[in-house]
Amino acid sequence: MNNNKLEVLTPYNSQVIFIDQQPQMAFGVQSIDRQTLKNNVVGLAKAAKIFNIPTTITTVETESFSGHTYPELLNVFPEAPLLERTSMNSWDDQKVRDALAANGQKKIIVSGLWTEVCNCTFSLCAMHDADYEIYMVADASGGTSLDAHNYAMDRMVQAGVVPVTWQQVLLEWQRDWAHRDTYDAVMELVKEHSGAYGMGVDYAYTMVHNADERVKHGKTLTPVAAK
Repeated sequence: MNNNKLEVLTPYNSQVIFIDQQPQMAFGVQSIDRQTLKNNVVGLAKAAKIFNIPTTITTVETESFSGHTYPELLNVFPEAPLLERTSMNSWDDQKVRDALAANGQKKIIVSGLWTEVCNCTFSLCAMHDADYEIYMVADASGGTSLDAHNYAMDRMVQAGVVPVTWQQVLLEWQRDWAHRDTYDAVMELVKEHSGAYGMGVDYAYTMVHNADERVKHGKTLTPVAAK
């Protein structure tokens, strides 16, 4: 079967674009808890950094409306240019098209705001005009309501977009725990950004394998019954 979407994501067939991860855009998000959203965006960015995935960051109307990109995201890619636009559709900006073409991979992993506008229009146009494959990171994107997010995801999936989550992307890139060159970095990322999964890793390391705790802390005082 000739279906490129049957190929799993690898560090060699993927690129990532972050679209409008800016505070004013996040203020309008109602489909996901916004702190969770930021955690997932930064987790995806750190994953891309670990696996050396070509990454594009594009912004809209930074000075006049949307505000500056999350510093936590910029800190992962301090040298990355910010591709400023006026159009809600990133595909309308030639700088964005050129950056994606220069990265050389047909599988584009998308994290953006809002799902129903910037993500949807970009995805449809990139598939229609240049035959890109779009992998939409649903939990590192957000819409102005849960319905807005879900129906936009439905529309994109019907058009051929592949829905994913940020941790799914991370683990698809890792694929095999025998890949020791990225193992430690992935585990550090999981412990910081993967919630209960990360807590479980910490527990296993310290309580099962007797590893040191991740942070130094003060002396643990033994229990003393109150008189």
